[in-house]
Amino acid sequence: MSKYDIVIIGSGLGGLQCAYILGKKGYKVLLLERQVQPGGCMQSYKRHGEWLDTGMHYVGGLGEGNCLHSTFKYLGLTDLPWQHLDPTGFDRVTIGDRTFKYAQGHEAFVETLAREFPQERKGLESYAKTMKEVGNHLFDAIKPRDEVDFFTTSLFASSTYDYLHETFKDDLLINVLCGSSLKMELAKETLPLYNFAQANNSFVQGSYRLKGDGNLIVNKLLDSIRSFGGELICNAEVEELIEKEGRLVAARCSNGETYEGNIFISNAHPAVTCDLVKESTKLKKVYRNRIARLENTYGMYTVSVVLKPGQLKYFNWNQYIYKEPNVWDYYKADGPVSGILISCRVPESGDDARILDILTPLPWERIEQWSDTKVGHRGDDYRAMKERLAEECIALAETFIPGLHHMVEAHYSTTPLTYRDYTLTPNGSAYGVRKDYHNPMMTLLSAKTPIPNLYLTGQSLTLHGLLGVTMTSLFTVSEIIGKEEAWKITQTV
Repeated sequence: MSKYDIVIIGSGLGGLQCAYILGKKGYKVLLLERQVQPGGCMQSYKRHGEWLDTGMHYVGGLGEGNCLHSTFKYLGLTDLPWQHLDPTGFDRVTIGDRTFKYAQGHEAFVETLAREFPQERKGLESYAKTMKEVGNHLFDAIKPRDEVDFFTTSLFASSTYDYLHETFKDDLLINVLCGSSLKMELAKETLPLYNFAQANNSFVQGSYRLKGDGNLIVNKLLDSIRSFGGELICNAEVEELIEKEGRLVAARCSNGETYEGNIFISNAHPAVTCDLVKESTKLKKVYRNRIARLENTYGMYTVSVVLKPGQLKYFNWNQYIYKEPNVWDYYKADGPVSGILISCRVPESGDDARILDILTPLPWERIEQWSDTKVGHRGDDYRAMKERLAEECIALAETFIPGLHHMVEAHYSTTPLTYRDYTLTPNGSAYGVRKDYHNPMMTLLSAKTPIPNLYLTGQSLTLHGLLGVTMTSLFTVSEIIGKEEAWKITQTV
């Protein structure tokens, strides 16, 4: 039986990034993946001859000097075919019959919106300063120094909703500033200002999407991991993490194999990870209960539309559409879908669009009646529900793309149930554990666990999305290679 330095449970982006960094540092790494293909929410699936994405739509902060540039360069990801989105309006938010643009760069961002809301210029400048400041401290938790950055720490305990209403008087502007936030859960009762400002800052720095599908990232990282001597085993669902004398010693998998390791990293949801440790002298009931009680963010419904050839020209921005200025609450209301994000895949050649992804939140309560079912066996009522949502999303998208319904060659949809069954994320949560500014220390999770050689990684720890997962991956590996070595990765290379 082979023994590994590092055994990583799950090959989502966090697991892959940890495997890359640790493999490059000389550790013998094994990735265990329960599915037939790696990638988690980064993976793509093939339908109608096209590769469709599950969770990858765009990313911010990749430009020279931006918050993710050095880290992505270290990971070998900056040379992928990234498409720089329109700097004059990378995100466009339509509310009712008016459309507003997010411009790249903090000054341009302020100037563009100040033209629409001149009386709010001072507030916009203050908000841009807050974004910039929080972005400058993205990796502070691994900065090799003793001081704590109280600026960013305090923002975890501040309300996004309250901050916006204290900074701006115009409710429409507040809706506009939150209108691109289908990339996070807008929850006025809980959302910390840190998460809102940090995520939005990266996109204002510069937004990019891939010319291709999310598998480009997965395969790029895997090729490097293998070149470092790392291994990936798919169809190897971890059924138990075995503890002996207070440390994990092995992972027992559904394929009948047991894999020994010195250090274990779980890219699975923290609650799922706790369930894998059946017997432990270290993982006490109080820790297990704390993790089990954590609430999760809502999930997303996505309809991926394959367009007929020559029907639609590619548009180089993300289009958000809301029927009413109720960005914080619309998804809770009964009735047809009233808020969506439309993401257009960069064409392989020419300028004719081939694939659109349309996303809208889908709270668990709407699909809970099918919670005991599995993929492919949910029944006619479920299929009818998915088809109704697809029609509603396409109908709302037609306010931006007239005649879209007639351009559709095929469409495929996923719900939070799909994500739950493929990634084991409780309730198919899109952004992991819900962070709560009322009690940040309870909802912000450390990479360390009570078991000294078990670490966590992934978007449930601190921040979600590609930005948050990358940040958390550095936090996780810093516990193994040291803060100084992890910090170097984030600096100019």
